[in-house]
Amino acid sequence: MTKRMVKVTFTHGPEQEVESGSAVKHIMADFPAVIAGINYPVLGALVNNEFVSVEYRIETDSTIKLLGYRESYGQRIYRHTIAFLLAKVAHELFPGCDFAVEHSLSKGLYCSFQLGDKARGITAEQLAQLDAALRQLIDDKAPINRIKITFDEAIAHFEEAGATDKLNLLRYKNTSKVTVYECGDFMDLAHQPLADNAAALVTYQLIPYEQGFIMMGPDRMNTSAFPPFDPAHYIYDVFKGHKDWGRIVRVRTVGDLNERIARKKIDDFIDVNEAYQEKRIALLAEQIVQRRGEVKWILIAGPSSSGKTTFSKRLSLQLKASGMNAKPISLDNYFVERGETPLDENGEVDYEHLEALNLGLIDKQLMALDSGERVELPYYNFHSGRREFRGEFMHIGPDDVVVLEGIHGLNPRLTESVPAEHKFKIYISALTQLNIDSNNRISTTDNRLIRRMVRDNNFRNHPAIKTLQMWPKVRRGEKTWIFPFQKEADVAFNSALDYELAVLRPYAEPLLAEIKPSMPEYAEAMRIQQFLSNFMVIPTDRVPPTSVIREFIGKSFFRY
Repeated sequence: MTKRMVKVTFTHGPEQEVESGSAVKHIMADFPAVIAGINYPVLGALVNNEFVSVEYRIETDSTIKLLGYRESYGQRIYRHTIAFLLAKVAHELFPGCDFAVEHSLSKGLYCSFQLGDKARGITAEQLAQLDAALRQLIDDKAPINRIKITFDEAIAHFEEAGATDKLNLLRYKNTSKVTVYECGDFMDLAHQPLADNAAALVTYQLIPYEQGFIMMGPDRMNTSAFPPFDPAHYIYDVFKGHKDWGRIVRVRTVGDLNERIARKKIDDFIDVNEAYQEKRIALLAEQIVQRRGEVKWILIAGPSSSGKTTFSKRLSLQLKASGMNAKPISLDNYFVERGETPLDENGEVDYEHLEALNLGLIDKQLMALDSGERVELPYYNFHSGRREFRGEFMHIGPDDVVVLEGIHGLNPRLTESVPAEHKFKIYISALTQLNIDSNNRISTTDNRLIRRMVRDNNFRNHPAIKTLQMWPKVRRGEKTWIFPFQKEADVAFNSALDYELAVLRPYAEPLLAEIKPSMPEYAEAMRIQQFLSNFMVIPTDRVPPTSVIREFIGKSFFRY
């Protein structure tokens, strides 16, 4: 029987003709010219714009890009492979331990570990044992295999392993085959590509922190060095508080959430989520009220789609209930004339640059308002690209506070004329405590991206591909203008709701389905679709009108 041949074109090498069904890693081995000049371990690949492992089998004519650590997808594979292997050695060395990869912190990932005395956390000796076992896997070049097993086999394996988090995910699926990764006797569900061998991990660090440790990969551009570990301790505290709350309500993973939905117990969980968030807003308002007469400015900043606008409105209501009047100022009205807007490194207009705002006018008006003067606020006409004055005046009375919300709210340059004691600074982000399962976290960036995608389509008529195309630029702006100043905050607020992705799923999926394999954004669209497929759906009418989620799906109690 004649073997069916297909053509593969590598971005790193010549076109080759291979037998249909050949794995990417076997093609690399059979044709050395494909990887000639590549001086890094190949972690995965983009095959016809689909994000895959090197075990992926080529069945059609394909264009292949090999992924190393410098690519964002390569780093994703690297981190998830370390997490997979850490879970393996943790459960083999310490049967019955509670190990979880929980959230990002600084440039690494925070991992929790508990064994026996739950108040103790990980010891130096236990961390050293984990490190030694992981390094041994790397030295032994332990293979990591991606395989498919029957549904019944998967259930039997995870039951024997006591992996209730995996069982909960499978409980509401009915696929005949389950894709898993295995290394020795350890097995995990395949949520996204992993390296095919532990030796692909060049280096890493395990840094003790609080009751767990930080898993740190090498610097992106220099794998012989590590980025500095400079944690924002209050961000950890916010995550920990929410994680502790998740343990109390017994919803720590997507499987736990799905069980609530399937058993028609989700309404109560939604109410508890919303009440918990409202309570934290009320406590914030009380802190401000206690400084009545001193605080004149509430500065709110956070990355894209953090829910800043809804949060500021809910906080304003709580302040009014305590006899304080919150007056909003929109920084959007302080943009410079369009022709004066700074350009980024690609020569494109950069509206997220600090100097896209008229800092001189802001400084003059804030100083005047803080001194008790009355000023006329500007209005920025986005159609003409010019600033106008339309007779809107403001002054700050004895029971007034000004709410200044925007991406630069915590940048000291923005409010340098205002005395420090007059400011109350809040950093807000969507810091989800929910995990897919114990060693597969939910990225806060993914949470915000899905929010943004839904909002852009609902209120700006943007297709998902446009949001995905602009997202890298948004992220660069956040890293430059938001994250460096989060430590300036007096408090951090978490706007994530544990049930929200189950609400956003039916909005996001049809938008992502419009992105086709010929488009470069297909890999990201497929990755997010696969992630969302873990969630059962919550109907929109279950969401209260005052919820932050309404900022993205519509029908909010608030006007925006």
